[in-house]
Amino acid sequence: MKLVPLGDRVVLKQLVAEETTKSGIVLPGQTKEKPQEAEVVAVGPGILPDGKEIKMCVKAGDKVIYTKYAGTEVKMDGEEYILVKQSDILAIVE
Repeated sequence: MKLVPLGDRVVLKQLVAEETTKSGIVLPGQTKEKPQEAEVVAVGPGILPDGKEIKMCVKAGDKVIYTKYAGTEVKMDGEEYILVKQSDILAIVE
């Protein structure tokens, strides 16, 4: 099954938060708050229902930071995704 966003929506896959101690031990981020950093999986066409065209500034593969309580979480084929509007994306991480 494939998830195809409509309008100015973007599909994100949240990056896993890990913390490394000074000795090099990697601690999984299960007890911490989820990070607002994600990878773009798919981008909508940038056309709203009224026909207005919006320039999409992100593309698949970009790493982005999005607002804390943005979007709708969706589970599909055992994977978790977040659907957000492009305006909920704050920055591209380069």
